[in-house]
Amino acid sequence: MQQWTDAREADTPDELWLVEHPPVFTQGLAGKAAHVLDAGDIPLVQSDRGGQVTYHGPGQRVVYVLVDLQRRGLGVRALVTGIEQALVRLLAGYGIEAHARPKAPGVYVGEAKIASLGLRVRRFRSYHGLSLNIDMDLTPFARINPCGLIGQPMTQLIAWVPDIDRTHLDARLLTLLTEELRLPYAPPVPVQFGLPKL
Repeated sequence: MQQWTDAREADTPDELWLVEHPPVFTQGLAGKAAHVLDAGDIPLVQSDRGGQVTYHGPGQRVVYVLVDLQRRGLGVRALVTGIEQALVRLLAGYGIEAHARPKAPGVYVGEAKIASLGLRVRRFRSYHGLSLNIDMDLTPFARINPCGLIGQPMTQLIAWVPDIDRTHLDARLLTLLTEELRLPYAPPVPVQFGLPKL
């Protein structure tokens, strides 16, 4: 992701990468060690995104948002809002009323957080992105203060939708992100990535 962003040129098409990680905590650039309560046997990886600590694991959809903001006429605030609104619209399609918070990026259902954001913009180009909790083990979130929010409850889509078609969800999420971020839509291309050794 970093190498791809560094190598991209003025005419390089924007991309959205859909991935799913093995269990891992990631700490943002400004992350405070005090927000990691007990990492235990889960690796803690330093990341160059914004924000504090979060958890990624199986059953969570991560989307890396690789966009030339200058070309799209987007500021950082508009990028964040666009991602949040795409998630709110996605959840509304499942009958779930969700919302963003001005001072705590991400998407919430009531008081519980269902999606997190962590971005980096370098030379007007974004990378990192969002994570949406779908059908996962939420207990690792109790080992941290998610996104630096002490006592922040977490939730996931399966709490409202017991039978989730992941292919449909991914397609809909891609469509909504392209709409909100003014990206041209192209069909997804499956790519297998090798995971680095931790």
